[in-house]
Amino acid sequence: MHISSHCKEKIIKEKTLLVDVIFPTETEEGIQYELDELASLSDTAGAEVFGRITQRRIKADAAFFIGKGKAQSIVNKAKELRCNIILFNDELSPTHVKNLQKLAGDSIKIMDRTGIILDIFSQHAKTKESRKQVELAKLEYMLPRLTRQWTHLERQMGGIGTRGGPGETQIEIDRRLIRNQITKLKSELEKISRQRLTQNQNRKNAYKIALVGYTNAGKSTLLKVLTGEDVYVENQLFATLDTTTRRLDLAKELPVLLSDTVGFIHKLPHNLVASFRSTLSEVKDADLLLKVVDCSSLNFKNHLDTISKVMINITSRQIDYILVFNKIDNLRDVKQLNILKKLYPDAIFISAQKELRINNLLNKIIFKATQNNIETKILIPYEKSGFLDQIYSQINVIERKEGEFGFEFKISGKPERIDRLLSLLKKK
Repeated sequence: MHISSHCKEKIIKEKTLLVDVIFPTETEEGIQYELDELASLSDTAGAEVFGRITQRRIKADAAFFIGKGKAQSIVNKAKELRCNIILFNDELSPTHVKNLQKLAGDSIKIMDRTGIILDIFSQHAKTKESRKQVELAKLEYMLPRLTRQWTHLERQMGGIGTRGGPGETQIEIDRRLIRNQITKLKSELEKISRQRLTQNQNRKNAYKIALVGYTNAGKSTLLKVLTGEDVYVENQLFATLDTTTRRLDLAKELPVLLSDTVGFIHKLPHNLVASFRSTLSEVKDADLLLKVVDCSSLNFKNHLDTISKVMINITSRQIDYILVFNKIDNLRDVKQLNILKKLYPDAIFISAQKELRINNLLNKIIFKATQNNIETKILIPYEKSGFLDQIYSQINVIERKEGEFGFEFKISGKPERIDRLLSLLKKK
């Protein structure tokens, strides 16, 4: 059974009860924001939220996460509301899942935030690579939770958390076979990663820009506007999983590649970040990041914090960036925009959908891409004409002439790139 079924042309959705624990370091306001986000995740997965329950605790209960008494009352509430999913905002341990599922019985599924995100990724993975990445993440998530009770529920219930891939085809095989499958997937993804590395050798000359940001911040729309290329755009969480790279024509002597990839989210599962590491290499290897933020969101500061945390997870080096506040057309009044401009004086404010102030962003990109560039002349003797391919592949060529002693080039680029090129020429 899929997440929803059709009955007389009416979609019947699974019903969800959301649960979160407020620990001493957390606030009621912060938890409500996270529950709003969890509700959006539930909606994206295809379920309908019928209630929310929170409880204050000093620490998580070792056996039931939320305590046995509270867990039983939550199960009773779910039955009263006729919910078939109890969805926890935090990642549950295998022990938590086992004990909570025993209390809930066969008619209610116990899920956590990681499980629902994995389910959404299963729906949205389109390419061979992203499907393998999601399958790997699901298997690694499932392995420690592979109990006899869990497999029984997987077969019985279907729907969210059990759709496609490992949810249906791998759940009944033993841990040894799952580990073998994990090893195989890692090997296949490594092969794809090496192929991408080879393909990227042809992009050495290009200035590489990566779009990063919270899911649904408008990155794909911005990519479409900047490059004029048709890319998939959808107003929902995690609409884009696969890296999309397009050429951005800024100036004749400045080849630019712009890449968009999976959006970030609060508490993005670690095994998903690890599985998508090869895809996220476009971010890691970028010369410039465009950090895209939905400025109309009341939680944009949390979004900025999440971007920073995920970036630390992806790469250890500092990458130059432009902070791009998108969706200014959704702001309630001009005062809000002015406040943001004072708080973030170096940021660029745009509306990708309405194509407002895009030139401001393009001008800043050109400035970033060309700052510290130098222009110089270089002579390639005719007997070293085999070096011409490297000139064109590794540096920006402004002008070329054929002189008495060889090819005369006028080039521009970063000093370190030009030094490296001259060093290679001497060796030849």
